[in-house]
Amino acid sequence: MAKYTKEDIINLVKENGVKFIRLQFTDMFGALKNVAITDKQLEKALNNECMFDGSSIGGFVSIEESDMSLRPNLDSFVIFPWRPQQGKVARLICDVYMPDGKPFEGDPRYILKRAISEAKELGYEMNVGPECEFFLFETDENGNPTTNTQDKAGYFDLAPTDLGENARRDITLALEDMGFEIEASHHEVAEGQNEIDFKYGDALTTADNIMTFKLVVKSIAQRHGLYASFMPKPIFGINGSGMHVNMSLFKDGKNAFVDENDPKGLSKIAYQFIAGLLKNVKGLAAVTNPLVNSYKRLVPGYEAPVYLAWSCKNRTALIRVPASRGAGTRVELRCPDPSSNPYLVLACLLQAGLDGIKNNLEVPAEVEANIFDMTDKERKNNAIDNLPDNLYEAVNFMKESELAKKALGEHTFNNYIKAKAAEWDDYRTKVHNWELENYLSKY
Repeated sequence: MAKYTKEDIINLVKENGVKFIRLQFTDMFGALKNVAITDKQLEKALNNECMFDGSSIGGFVSIEESDMSLRPNLDSFVIFPWRPQQGKVARLICDVYMPDGKPFEGDPRYILKRAISEAKELGYEMNVGPECEFFLFETDENGNPTTNTQDKAGYFDLAPTDLGENARRDITLALEDMGFEIEASHHEVAEGQNEIDFKYGDALTTADNIMTFKLVVKSIAQRHGLYASFMPKPIFGINGSGMHVNMSLFKDGKNAFVDENDPKGLSKIAYQFIAGLLKNVKGLAAVTNPLVNSYKRLVPGYEAPVYLAWSCKNRTALIRVPASRGAGTRVELRCPDPSSNPYLVLACLLQAGLDGIKNNLEVPAEVEANIFDMTDKERKNNAIDNLPDNLYEAVNFMKESELAKKALGEHTFNNYIKAKAAEWDDYRTKVHNWELENYLSKY
């Protein structure tokens, strides 16, 4: 049920003294974009008459078909609490449409909506709870980010060791002002690393919230003289940042992953969902872990899972089923990182899980042992595969993934592969500091 009408939005803008409205959307790579309008142009935007040049957005359209329009989601209206109170700034999250009135097939939000519709046809709704980690870095005299962390604290430390406490506090307050329900906030394992968890929601709302979360974290950090980074592995030798994704399917208002008669409390649907994730995850890695840098986090020894297995207890497995049962029963995929596009990630994971359900896939045996401690031979004997080692491998697996093609649609699938192959080639041909440090004076 809709929360706001057009008239409600117009009245809210007038009553709250809002002067600027940001019409936000997300590009193929997960970067937040916006067109800012004044309150005088609001009615035009609410009538879906705000056009923009789609050819300037990576992965969208060519210059020959560049005219696109933004259609605001009225229920996404919110005022930015950290902006000036005179001439306030608000935002509306938008869907991207073509001039003929059809949704743009490359709009990440539309791609997720399409997956949600398929799940709905089968009677399912996916709920998602993300765990977004980030680093707080000091800035230089010009305001540019450094890799000097704000503190040397560790997991669950508190002030004065934890110097991120005040920034996290203000981030939490801003998010709550914008309608988030914050469940936890704490210092993470690595120095300068933080995590703020917000309550789960339906897949589309959660993807919207992840994009808003990143914006708020970066904006409030800047007000503290800090730079918040969602780069997966900014510092060698310490843990990188992940975005664990907790998922459950609901049917007729009940958690479809629950079976009280099962020894583990899991339903056949839950096991099939896990099997679908395990079958398809290698072909989706370029989406869940989209950067060259992503694969520097995905190495054994830093709590990042790289092995394709599942467990109810073992955190070295790629998929974990947390202890909570009943309505809280869920499946946690631990490989995604916060540099990813949440709309594409959730669309792909939902389609992967549905693949397991529709095809009655059998889940492999649970792995309870520490996989990091196993030898290569032991992992082979237990049929434990691993994620791609780098972006090049991930792109090649994606090229062969029919599920990735289906989930993303041909337009985004082809453009995404092309862009990521170019990214790898750019990295591959560059000379890096490690090479200079190890070779320049020797040869």
